[in-house]
Amino acid sequence: MNLSEELYILYRRLKAVASWSVYCLCSLAPIKKNKIVFSAFEGGGYGCSPKYIAEELIRRMNDYDEKYELIWLVNDTNKKFPKEITAVKNTLWNRAYHLSTAKIWVDNARKNYGTRKRKGQFYMQTWHGQIGIKPIGRMRGKSFSKIAQLVTRYDSNLEDCFLVNSKYALEKYSNSFYNENFVMIGAPRSDILINDVKKQHENIRRELNLPPNVKLVMYAPTFRGGSQSTFRSVHKENDTLNYKLLKSALERHFGGEWHILLRLHPQLALRHNKMDISDDLKSICTDISFKDDLYEYLAGVDAFISDYSSAMMDAALMKIPVFTYADDVEKYIKDRGKLYRDIFSFPFPVASTNEQLINDIDNFNEKEYLKKLEDFFTTEEVMEDGKSSKRAVDLIIKNL
Repeated sequence: MNLSEELYILYRRLKAVASWSVYCLCSLAPIKKNKIVFSAFEGGGYGCSPKYIAEELIRRMNDYDEKYELIWLVNDTNKKFPKEITAVKNTLWNRAYHLSTAKIWVDNARKNYGTRKRKGQFYMQTWHGQIGIKPIGRMRGKSFSKIAQLVTRYDSNLEDCFLVNSKYALEKYSNSFYNENFVMIGAPRSDILINDVKKQHENIRRELNLPPNVKLVMYAPTFRGGSQSTFRSVHKENDTLNYKLLKSALERHFGGEWHILLRLHPQLALRHNKMDISDDLKSICTDISFKDDLYEYLAGVDAFISDYSSAMMDAALMKIPVFTYADDVEKYIKDRGKLYRDIFSFPFPVASTNEQLINDIDNFNEKEYLKKLEDFFTTEEVMEDGKSSKRAVDLIIKNL
């Protein structure tokens, strides 16, 4: 480590000690046996697997008169939550108090360095991806900084279980993190992609004021760089997707009228709020980056495009066309680390230019594609049947 890195780690250690002290004070209060605290994307909002676990708990509260105190730590308390959930500002003192007095924690990202867990508490880590090629944790090699190693090991030591949905995910996360408490029950956030596709097709078009018969494609690029700091605007002159050509190709091959949904990675959305769309593209594109839950919208689309996101395989659960558009593979590997698997090993066509992507759409063969998906799901023992949230809640209740 260089001097600046050593100083930064020292600063983070001191900050963690200060946080630990606050947790110690809050631990003077008793643990409430039916209290469950949720968080997603470091306070980003109501979404991902924690949301679907919370909604299964709410269903059981309403159907079986079970009693739970549900707390959600969020950066913006103006966000909408079900009436059964209390939204709490995600500050150190609030985190320390509610986490210290809850029996169960549910999160999809690492806890803050310095978080203190008490004896008898249960921490469920859902993570925010399953089957993907993006390297994370130890798999990043030299790109995995010392402070990231420290924080990752700290969080791994707190976790009681880590949810996975496949042999693939089990292998990947075993090589990425420092814990061994993996539970194969599926990803709760994917339940909606199996159970509610028809309903979401109607809901999303109505919400976005789109014609009921319009077809939707979602483009959801992941973040660039280890610091998640790079931002991609959406302009016709940018060297990214050509949205007009994309729309024409989809309409030419699949028929119907198509509209494009744009979705920033949640960690980018926290910083930028939404994409910057040029005026001439607003009639064919809608930005949904500010929406908390990607999966509500993913369940309503007819095709999906990304680069390195695990959401590609989630979208494939609906058997819709999925395309890979990765125009910066070498740079991405340099910043992020070697990809977990060859990008061409997935069932999706891979394009690095607009011309290639259009060609992939023009030559898309549904029969061959579905066969590749079936083979992949079977080989990797993918466990997604629309009941993952129920299994997660069963596990929570067992540990209450």
